[in-house]
Amino acid sequence: MPRQLSFDLPARPALGRDDFFVSPANAEALATVEGWRDWPGGKLVLVGPKGAGKTHLAHVWAALSGARIVAAAELAAADIPALAAHPVAVEDADRIAQDGAAEAALFHLHNLALAERRALLVTGRDAPGRWGLGLPDLESRLQAAGIVRLAAPDDALLSALLAKLFADRQLSPSPDTITYLTRRIDRSFAAAARIVAKLDRAALAGKRPVTRALAAEVLDET
Repeated sequence: MPRQLSFDLPARPALGRDDFFVSPANAEALATVEGWRDWPGGKLVLVGPKGAGKTHLAHVWAALSGARIVAAAELAAADIPALAAHPVAVEDADRIAQDGAAEAALFHLHNLALAERRALLVTGRDAPGRWGLGLPDLESRLQAAGIVRLAAPDDALLSALLAKLFADRQLSPSPDTITYLTRRIDRSFAAAARIVAKLDRAALAGKRPVTRALAAEVLDET
């Protein structure tokens, strides 16, 4: 087998529609995002655990709708009228709970975007009622939005996720490595990201290809 070279390069996630692997765990969320013109009230809240694909779906939607994408934590310093002139996706809105300036900016963006008939996508790890928002009017408006969830990965999705994470890091694992990992890691997006990062570091440090043997060694160390 040709020796695999490892380089300490930043991972560059592939975020196109063709890179999104569809399984029962995410098919409903994808269909809802692709049917964005039918969102009740022109808005949608997309929820799921860290690494579940919320950012990927936000980029899929942006490609379809021409939307701008902004992190919720950056809203307080953003040009809200400029954002509201286009469809807009706000990522990680659950993280601004109790940040008065950011919450107020999201409230303003919500109202202005919908007044301009621009669609609004908001992402978070759980439903808005569980974010602990300090602005009741913002919470009520987000709770009135449709909610779609990304579920924990099934076997097919977990395998595809591992393959994508390796590809993002320009790694080519041996054919049996992904099957081996799928059967042994926790069934979560975060666990997949952690093991791929560890294997990347191990392959680089030891100048070794990513194989089942290396995967076994790394798992034994965790």
